[in-house]
Amino acid sequence: MSGAPLTLGLRHNLRQFSLLVLVNAFVGAMVGMERSVLPVIAEREFQLEARFALLSFIAIFGVSKALTNYVAGRWADRYGRRPVLIAGWLVATPVPLMLMWGPSWGWLLGANLLLGVSQGLTWSTTVIMKIDLAGPERRGLAMGINECAGYLAVAGSALLTGYLASELGPRPEPFYLGVGYVLLGASLSIFVVKETQGFVAVEGRQASARHTDEVETPSAREVIALTSWREPSLSSVSQAGMVNNLNDGMAWGLFPLLFVSAGMSLSEIGALAAVYPAVWGAGQLFTGAWSDRVGRKWLIVSGMWLQALAIVVIALSATFRGFALGAGALGLGTALVYPTLLASIGDVAHPSWRASAVGVYRLWRDLGYAVGALLAGLIADQLGLLSATLSVAGLTFCSGLLVALRMRETLTSR
Repeated sequence: MSGAPLTLGLRHNLRQFSLLVLVNAFVGAMVGMERSVLPVIAEREFQLEARFALLSFIAIFGVSKALTNYVAGRWADRYGRRPVLIAGWLVATPVPLMLMWGPSWGWLLGANLLLGVSQGLTWSTTVIMKIDLAGPERRGLAMGINECAGYLAVAGSALLTGYLASELGPRPEPFYLGVGYVLLGASLSIFVVKETQGFVAVEGRQASARHTDEVETPSAREVIALTSWREPSLSSVSQAGMVNNLNDGMAWGLFPLLFVSAGMSLSEIGALAAVYPAVWGAGQLFTGAWSDRVGRKWLIVSGMWLQALAIVVIALSATFRGFALGAGALGLGTALVYPTLLASIGDVAHPSWRASAVGVYRLWRDLGYAVGALLAGLIADQLGLLSATLSVAGLTFCSGLLVALRMRETLTSR
């Protein structure tokens, strides 16, 4: 981005946008390498029988990522996007080594703490940078492409690590992939990615030209209040995001154990762990752009309700085919919701405080990992895996109902 005037839009910024899509694929792959094997390592290598203790790695990941999401949004507004992205990759550097060679469960918990911080910095920043480049006209499409790349990478990495674990054992070979992900993602971020904060000023001037009233930038406390409870649409989006990741945390931690109890092999568990994020990732290519045409609200509602139904299907299944059907439906429901929630934040928040609003939303959203893991683990210890899974399905349905009752359509708000 030289001295030429900055122009908003995917077509004008295709090279940098595509580069950020690739970077986000490596970000997603870092999470994917855990999804099919870490619960099995916890149960077989470290003999963690209590579900509450076993799912502690997801809780630590979720809390650290959630808190870092908020910090990343504030830092991105204050210091620029690119430094935050690079910092995220530096934090990720020791993660694969700790997963490979950590001598105790505490080491793996520490790896997930660092992974959560890294994900909060890197994924948040790539989201914000793509929103900067795309402008208001194709925001849903931009978020669909971003999340598609990330979650297809999650799926591919989960499938590959599941295969390696079945052939070579759960540790250390499957995590060699992580070393490559860090090297490639960090190198691209340091040497090729360019700063996008200048696009915020361009969009801000365009917004000011459309609206003669002066826009006052809210304080950090006011952004938290608006996004969390005061503004009906923003707060509806925040709770829906939290519940969405609550059921994803359960899927990450409990589904592999549910599959083991049904007699699935490690390679079958890897395949099932890949179905959900693969459908989720690929579907967002269409659902993000679809929300640019038909609106955000009812895609969110229908997606939450489809997720609830899919979780029930998985809970009541006992075969690979049934599990795969439920996982695919869960991925489709999440594809309807995920980019649409992010696009809704961009619709409502002014460019001057949008990155901070995205950070607050992602704070609440990723706290869902911790809440889902701990809640599902606690219920599973007391009442069993089936009860835990069905309870999360009920919460997901209620979340969709709350969006239907409280959120307004945001597509036309800007």
